[in-house]
Amino acid sequence: MGLKVSVFTAILSLLISCKNGVKVEVTSAKKVDNTEKITEAASQFEDLEGNPIAIADYKGKRVLLNYWATWCRPCIEEMPSMLRSQAILEKENYIFLLASDQTLEDIIAFKEKRGFDFKYIKYNGSWAEQQISSLPTTYIYNEEGEKVEKIVGGVTWDSPEVIKKLKDTH
Repeated sequence: MGLKVSVFTAILSLLISCKNGVKVEVTSAKKVDNTEKITEAASQFEDLEGNPIAIADYKGKRVLLNYWATWCRPCIEEMPSMLRSQAILEKENYIFLLASDQTLEDIIAFKEKRGFDFKYIKYNGSWAEQQISSLPTTYIYNEEGEKVEKIVGGVTWDSPEVIKKLKDTH
């Protein structure tokens, strides 16, 4: 009986794709030859006009790449603090990109309804390719295009601790 409960619990946890924002896991990204370079193909992302873009296009900037969804409550709940953080970090050479795998129509409708002023992009790959098992998940890239942080779960982005961590990330 205990094995059945364990298997059921494991399957249930895999099916839940949106973290509740209470627990935040901050880990360093897996490194290859001391760095994990931006390697996403241009076709994996597109802007809201449908033009292909690549995260590598932002090399020379620090990139906060947040994977989210319109139906993900913790994703939406962290957006006001993320917006304030974006304003605070503007002089720190940061660009905030919010990537969703939903349709362009859904993303545009969300942007218009909610009014959050972010650079929204559509993600055309699979969550597994990016090692994403729950939303929101955020990757931080340094100015050399190296993935240096992975943050899983909702975050208070404008807290002094998070602002300091982002400023110190190189």
